[in-house]
Amino acid sequence: MGMSHGLRKLVLATLLISPLSITWAQIAPPPNYDQKLNDMVVNATRSDTPLDQMSLNTTILTKEVLEASPDQTIDQVLKNVPGVFLNDVPYYQKDPTGQSINVRGLGYGRTLVLIDGLPANDAFYGTVQWNLVPMSSIESVEFVRGGVSSLYGNYGLGGVININTKTPKNSSQDVSANYGTYATGNVAASKDIMVSDGMQMRFSADYFSSDGYQNYATIFPGSPNNVKNGMGTDAVKNSNVRLQNYFKPTQDTTGFLKFGYSTMADLSTNYAIVPNLIQMADIAAGSTTQLDVDKKTQVNVYYQNTNFYKQSGSTSSTGSNKNQPYINANYTDPYSTLGASGQYTHDLNAVGIDQYILGVDARNISASNQTNNLSSTGSGAVTTVNYAQGQQNFYGLLGQLKSNASAFPLETTLGARMDLWTSQTPSFYNAGANGANPIYQNVSNKSKTQFSPSLGLLYKATENWDLRTAAYQAFHAPSMNNTLRSYGSTSGGYFFANPNLTPETMTGYEIGTDYRWRAGFAQLTTFNNYIQNAITSYNLSTTADQSLVNSLCASAGNPQGCGLGKVNYYTNQQNLLSRGIEMQYHQDINPRWAVDGGYTYTSTILTWSATSDPTNTQVGGVPKNMANAGVTFYPSPEASISTTVRYVGNSWMATGSLPVPAYAVVGMKANLQLTPQASLFASVVNLFNRQYVTFNIASQATAYQAGMPQAITVGGRVIF
Repeated sequence: MGMSHGLRKLVLATLLISPLSITWAQIAPPPNYDQKLNDMVVNATRSDTPLDQMSLNTTILTKEVLEASPDQTIDQVLKNVPGVFLNDVPYYQKDPTGQSINVRGLGYGRTLVLIDGLPANDAFYGTVQWNLVPMSSIESVEFVRGGVSSLYGNYGLGGVININTKTPKNSSQDVSANYGTYATGNVAASKDIMVSDGMQMRFSADYFSSDGYQNYATIFPGSPNNVKNGMGTDAVKNSNVRLQNYFKPTQDTTGFLKFGYSTMADLSTNYAIVPNLIQMADIAAGSTTQLDVDKKTQVNVYYQNTNFYKQSGSTSSTGSNKNQPYINANYTDPYSTLGASGQYTHDLNAVGIDQYILGVDARNISASNQTNNLSSTGSGAVTTVNYAQGQQNFYGLLGQLKSNASAFPLETTLGARMDLWTSQTPSFYNAGANGANPIYQNVSNKSKTQFSPSLGLLYKATENWDLRTAAYQAFHAPSMNNTLRSYGSTSGGYFFANPNLTPETMTGYEIGTDYRWRAGFAQLTTFNNYIQNAITSYNLSTTADQSLVNSLCASAGNPQGCGLGKVNYYTNQQNLLSRGIEMQYHQDINPRWAVDGGYTYTSTILTWSATSDPTNTQVGGVPKNMANAGVTFYPSPEASISTTVRYVGNSWMATGSLPVPAYAVVGMKANLQLTPQASLFASVVNLFNRQYVTFNIASQATAYQAGMPQAITVGGRVIF
């Protein structure tokens, strides 16, 4: 559903005209904004490190940055940060199994995402639960690039993104709402309750819905044939309810207790007859105790329980129901995760050692998947069944030392972590119609001990200029989706799980420099990362793959269309090298004007492959060149107008094949603070309504993705 012509004209006018005389509240950054940014503590470091003391390339997105962005979801805001590879399709337009993030071209599912320091990566799929954090709930975002397994263990290849949400500040209510093109709207409300000086509460709820747009590309290099009969748009409905409690039981101890429940419903591959539904409940608790002026302990525990009911659809190409849509499979994925961590921090400030931390953590993920493959006649009859059940356990022990040299301005951070990963798959079978005649596969238990060291150096050349370098080793375990879930269709091909996968290991280093001045900053970083035994899904398409194809198809009951060129399989049989440059720039020219810019060059190739994927060729889904620029104008302290442009260079959808042309997209946003309690905004994504194909990772031309068409949004916020 589109936006009316009259409303479109009103929004565009709002973007170009802004009042100059309102004097109540302020949207423009304060005069000391850049100094405050430099002094901000990066919580994701686990060691209270200020931004200007980071040896890894780090970016903080403040509330001013978030408010200036035309994009309306946090994943789309992050796509403009150097080093991030997210295409121009919002998360809610993607299948829930594909809502992930790629950093430095290392691949999806290899970067840790946290919400207030607790995991936001889906326990089964390794994707990111972007739906849990509407823009109205976010205070700031920390993005630390590079290997962080010495602190966090699993998912530590690309770095860590920590989303800090808003906390209670006073007894007030906050209501925000927006609505725009494709009937895309969001309503959020929160209530802060100051029970006492030692206890605060926040209750929040939000609801998001969209009719969506047709995101299967019909223009070159896509084709009108990519949209089959029965495929519409990916309509979606998300909801969240949260209760946050913060308390101070003693003078030296603070704690929190959080409860949450969320749902996400969408349409699989845009078929209206094929809805998906995710339901998740979670609880988290933690405390920090100041043992002395220089010593503290932290303890956290969390639990998530998720049920994902998924379906997939096709349009029949043969038989009596030719050209008719039908449900080809359904999947039931119940899973849960339980984790706990403890940390001791001592600020020694002694000769040689300024601080050390010791930590321990453990996590269990338990899951199962049942796939019911249905008849291609559209009758709904179950033709074959795939079932798997298993669990993974992670146990970690870490330590870190920080030292500031007294003779010269060198800061050193030395960290190390030992992880034990175990995987058990006690049940793994394929069966015939309605589960008859199951064929069981015996899967041996897997385990791996992983050592993850890191070394960071920061040299303060001057008060404003620093030089930094870091070296690290990191690892990433296979997701339960890789080891338990087999799925597919006659049109999209078949993907087979591999319960024998093991973790992949990365070694890397980076060298960079930061120059920060009163009115801005400039950053330059070069990196080199090498992944061994990389987990990948590759297409079995050569004659050498024929015997494996026959075996996999036979074990699945030989579903229709299962054969050479239509089968994909997960393996550890690749090594990957990613090298590149990241640049970022910000300048407050004067109180009315600010400019931003960023550039990323990334070369990601396979150096060894036992699969059909070619070596020494840019891998799929990683454009070599990406850039962004922005200009923000503050006609008054209470108003802003931002214009952004994003450029994405040529890329491949599969390694060395299925090309995606370069494109550029312009966006605009206007903000207006009416009173200290009320504000309005209007934004446009893809201002000139350009039609283009955005980059993606896929092995078939039917998966070409259309970038977001012009999307206009208006909204407001009231505090009372």
